[in-house]
Amino acid sequence: MSEKFLLDSNVFITPHRLYYPFDFASGFWDQMEQKLYSDSVIVLDVVATEIKKSEDELANWMNSLENFKPVTVKQESILANYSEVLKFVQTSGYYKDQALREWSSAGIADPWIIAAALSLGATIITFETPSGSLSKNNASKRAKIPDVAGFFDVKCEDLFYFMRQTGFRL
Repeated sequence: MSEKFLLDSNVFITPHRLYYPFDFASGFWDQMEQKLYSDSVIVLDVVATEIKKSEDELANWMNSLENFKPVTVKQESILANYSEVLKFVQTSGYYKDQALREWSSAGIADPWIIAAALSLGATIITFETPSGSLSKNNASKRAKIPDVAGFFDVKCEDLFYFMRQTGFRL
C-alpha cells in the first residue's frame, strides 16, 4: 500500500507567501494541483475552507480547481477520533485549558487533521514543528499537530518530504 498524505493548510499558505508565489513559481502550483487529484493526497473540507477565507490569490487558485473534492470531516470514524483528540488535549496534563478552547473552536482544522489521519491511515504534511518540551509540570497553552499526533502514533512530515515522495520537480 502506498503512503497517503493529509495536507495541512500551511502546506499551501507558507509556500504561497514565502517560497513559491504564483507569479514566478507556477510549476509548483501546477504540480500541486495534479497531486490533489491523486488518491494518495487528502485535503479536508476544513482546510479548504480555511484557505478560501483568505480571499487572496491562493484562495482564487483553490476555488478554480475543477472537480476538486475535499474530504468531509463528517465521517463517523473521523468524528469519533476528533472526540478522542480533544479528550487527549483536555486530560493528558500536557496542556492548559486555553489549548482545548483554541482547538475546539469552530474552524480550527488541527484536531480534525489528526482525527482524519488516524481514520485514513495518512501521514500529516505540515510546517508545524513539535514543541520539544511537553511536561505535565509546565503545561502548554498551545497544542501543536506534531506533538498531539505523536501520542496517537500518527506520522508528521514537512512539505519537502511530500514533494520528494510524490516526485515534484522544480
